[in-house]
Amino acid sequence: MARVLTITLNPALDLSVRLDRLQPGAVNRSLGFASHAAGKGLNVAQVLADLGHKVSVAGFLGTANAAAFETLFSRRGFVDAFVRVPGETRSNIKLAEADGRVTDLNGPGPQVDAAHQAELLEELELIAAGHDAVVVAGSLPQGVTPEWFTALLRTLGARGVPLLLDSSGPALRAGLAAAPWMIKPNETELAEACGGSADSLDDLQRAALRLRGQGIEHVLLSRGAEGVCWIGPEIALQARPPKVEVVSTVGAGDSLLAGTLHGHLSGWPAERSLRLATAIAAQAVTQLGFGIHDREQLARLEREVTIEALEAPQ
Repeated sequence: MARVLTITLNPALDLSVRLDRLQPGAVNRSLGFASHAAGKGLNVAQVLADLGHKVSVAGFLGTANAAAFETLFSRRGFVDAFVRVPGETRSNIKLAEADGRVTDLNGPGPQVDAAHQAELLEELELIAAGHDAVVVAGSLPQGVTPEWFTALLRTLGARGVPLLLDSSGPALRAGLAAAPWMIKPNETELAEACGGSADSLDDLQRAALRLRGQGIEHVLLSRGAEGVCWIGPEIALQARPPKVEVVSTVGAGDSLLAGTLHGHLSGWPAERSLRLATAIAAQAVTQLGFGIHDREQLARLEREVTIEALEAPQ
């Protein structure tokens, strides 16, 4: 299989709490909880590892609570290229209700100074060669500017392998300037990044086509329960997932991106890649945590995914 580098500049310790229904201002009883070393790039990395790929991971990691991450890297066999910085990696709390709604309480992350940013660039220069794709995912930690982020992506993109970006807000807008090979926004993120509307699928398609005109080859649009749209060179597809019991939506988009990249690296047609990726994302919402844990369930979900051609916007 392929070698993939994932970069998570602002990882997190995620505490996912299951609730029947969140009642603000009252005592709430949880139905269960789980703690994970996480972050969007690390979530992608775990799915890719389950699909058989060799994965290197990089970013910034606080020294005060690095143990959970280092345990994950060792267990998964990841090549650890994270730069350690003073302080704690942030903690995020995910409140997942029975109807699928998730409330996020995300920490800010440690302050990353210029010296550590330069150290990461040096580390990436040493290890990036030999990888078949690079995934950059998640938010920016304190101290990292959008301008630095754009320069990082341009440097990575110049290596001639697919560069995939999954972020939001200022990081996504900065990333678009580097014209990555693929981006994976949701409806709101795409509309905000393009200054447009998310009122209709036609509006979203027009935004995606504008981005393609700016040099971004592939736009993988995540629409939650409505499915996925993939717009790329000679690709205009819409996939709809089967109905599943939602435990938590955390990690579904990361799983979608990993599955799509797996299909590309395997040389599959777009439809086959999208079918598997949609099934992996559907499986992800049925569980707490990340990765592919039930191959029989995944095969069943894959058979139930429907794919159709995406009609051109009016």
